[in-house]
Amino acid sequence: MKQKMTNTKRTATHAKTNKPKTHDDYLAALTEDKRSALQKLRKAIKTAAPKAEECISYQLPAFRLNRRFLVAYGAATNHCAFYPGSTVKAFQKELKGYDTSKGTIRFPASKPLPSALVRKLVKLRTEERG
Repeated sequence: MKQKMTNTKRTATHAKTNKPKTHDDYLAALTEDKRSALQKLRKAIKTAAPKAEECISYQLPAFRLNRRFLVAYGAATNHCAFYPGSTVKAFQKELKGYDTSKGTIRFPASKPLPSALVRKLVKLRTEERG
């Protein structure tokens, strides 16, 4: 079957032309509610892992410790997410009200993760990554 050709030019998508270079760049592009929830998350991560360095990984704000991936966070259309890896399993009871999967915690911007819980997750993750 022959493909139909059109005369329209393809342009780079918004996400590809505006790749964030820093956490602040990423957060600046979000709505106020998501930015607020993720700034709270960022602060809790920094408190729990002060030696971790901020980076961008897979176009998401992330943290590295000793050059190794530690955690990341981001925003989607209908939720925010925290990516603490395998530590999610250890906190199933505390995360009961949240949508979780293997290494992800999803939450609405209006109900951010409690800072104390984030600090616990990050501290365990730091121990795992040694």
